[in-house]
Order: sequence, then structure tokens, then C-alpha cells
Amino acid sequence: MANRAYNFNAGPAALPLEVLENAQKQFVEYGDSGMSLMEMSHRGAIYEKVHYETETLLRELLAIPEGYKVLFVQGGASTQFAMIPLNLLRAGTTAAYVATGSWATKAIEEAKLFGEVAIAASSEADSYKRIPSAEELKVPGNAAYVHLTSNETIEGTQWSDYPDTGSVPLIGDMSSDILCRPIDVSKFGLIYAGAQKNLGPSGVTIVIIREDLIAKPEGAVPTMLRYATHAKADSLYNTPPTFAIYMAGEVLKWVKANGGANGMEARNREKANLLYDTIDSSGGFYRGFAEAGSRSIMNVTFRLATEELEKQFAKESEAQGFVGLKGHRSVGGLRASIYNAVPPENVQALVGFMRDFQSRNG
Repeated sequence: MANRAYNFNAGPAALPLEVLENAQKQFVEYGDSGMSLMEMSHRGAIYEKVHYETETLLRELLAIPEGYKVLFVQGGASTQFAMIPLNLLRAGTTAAYVATGSWATKAIEEAKLFGEVAIAASSEADSYKRIPSAEELKVPGNAAYVHLTSNETIEGTQWSDYPDTGSVPLIGDMSSDILCRPIDVSKFGLIYAGAQKNLGPSGVTIVIIREDLIAKPEGAVPTMLRYATHAKADSLYNTPPTFAIYMAGEVLKWVKANGGANGMEARNREKANLLYDTIDSSGGFYRGFAEAGSRSIMNVTFRLATEELEKQFAKESEAQGFVGLKGHRSVGGLRASIYNAVPPENVQALVGFMRDFQSRNG
């Protein structure tokens, strides 16, 4: 499509054009059913096939080992901020969190509503420009779990390696970088991710949970907020977000056809390196926000000399078809979100604009 925008939105974000076109063909009638998938019962054989195929693909692409359940739930990462302490905290235990930025902070504040919270490590003193080192991590002896945010979309930082937390379950919010690269799922007790950045449209949240962590929670927890509810019913306890799960399955097929997690990593590092090289070689005209060792390959954040110049950059780029480059309101600046589905050509076009903008304003 000649009129496709250069989509750098932080989420909901770009989807592969091939996936959108295929979904368009199947939108009114799925297969030979005489119905749209959105009109079908989630208990019917046609939808159930889509449901389980999506789970199977996710297991394959993430190399999820035996002993883990894959759940499709609703409410986004924000609901997981509450479900995790509600299900995993017990009397006399503490929830340990690594404070790395805006989303980690939201998770911490939610957990405080349900029990004791300890900050195992923090980069707040450095304005969240870096990811804490493994040596900084101090896990309380009574920790029920250690929670980290794998990629901070607002600050543009990302864990390059995950810490070893021993017998304490590690929990990862991977909403903005799941499947951007291979990961060792066995390091985690629980992984969760809203789909709307790398896996599909908004509406479904993926939870990958070790089976020994699925237990009846202490106290009164609503049925829909118990992991056991969804695990026992294969995520079909209530009506799931059927179309969002179908779309996630189509995106996973696209990921598989393009080299799987390894293919995504090569593609993403190429895009990120091109942008960071442009920033670093600009002679200070563009200044990266995140420290070099903590830079995200999903969200590239940068600043210009003045806010006025940043506003001009955002305005001019938008006029040329670039969408979503204005930084989050909480930190300002500029941000290019280059999730899996963002084509390399879009990043090349952005780099061309950045160099032209510098030549006219440097």
C-alpha cells in the first residue's frame, strides 16, 4: 500500500501488512463457515482450533518447556499488576520489585495495595536511564517472587540478560519486547505480555506460568483474577477475546515464516543499530536518553537541544507521514518504537528524515 504511514507508535503498534491483508480476506467469512470468526461460539470446533493452534505456535516460538501453562486473559499488563500479588503473596512473604522506570513503578504501586513490597534494585537515582546490574539486586529472604520489567517503553531501556534469582520465582513483564529475541523461559516462574506491541492487536494478554505457581490464593480473590481459573479451563472459562487471539495466531505464523525469535532479533538489531548510529554520529544534535549498555532494541528514545526543536521535529515528521515519534508526556523528548512488525525500510526513511532535519537545523 503506497499510502501506509511510517508507524512508530508505542502501542497499539504496527502489525505486519501481510497479516492485516490476510485478516481482511477472512474478516467477513472465516473459511467456508458462512460467518466471521467474531460471530462464532468460543465453544465451537472452528474457534477452538484457532485457540489451540495459537497456543502451540507460541510454545514453539518461545521454546516453552514442559511444566508451564499458557493462558489467554484480558485486562492488559495493568490487571497483571494486581493478579500477581493477589495469587502469589502469602502471609509473611514480601513481593520484591526492580524499579527501572514508569511501568515498573506502576506495578510496584499496585502491589503495595495487597502486601509488603521491597525494592530489590532501582535506577531511579539515575533518572531510569539504565538497567541495574545483577550485583545490585538484593532479594529479601522471605521474597515470594522477584518482578522485573523487561523493557521500559517510556525510558527506552531493556534488560540484556536476566538475573538468576535462585529458588525465588522470577516474574517478567514482557509486554513490549516478547518475541523480539530468544529467551530462556525456564529462568522465569511467570511471564506476561499485552499483545498490542509485538503479538497482535489490543485485547488479549499472554501469561506463561509455571504450573507449581498455580495454586489457590490466600484470602478472597475474585474468580476471574485467579490463575487457577484460567488454567483449569484452558483460557475458556468465560468468552475470551476471540478475534484478538486469532490475530495473535496470524502474527505468530508471520514470525515463524520470518525466522522465528532468531530472525526477529537479527531484524530488530539491524533497525536499532541504524537509529543509534545516527544519533551517536550526529555530533550531539541528537542525544540518546538511555545509557549505551541499557539501550532498548524496541523503543529508541532521544532528545534535541530544546523542547521547541523537539516540537518542530514532531510536527515536520508527522507532515511527512511519520506517526508516533513524540515522546511520552511524562518524560518528553522523542521516541521511535521499532517493534517486530516495523519494516526496516521505515527505519531507513526515518534516518533520512533525521539527517535532513539536522542539516536544516544544526
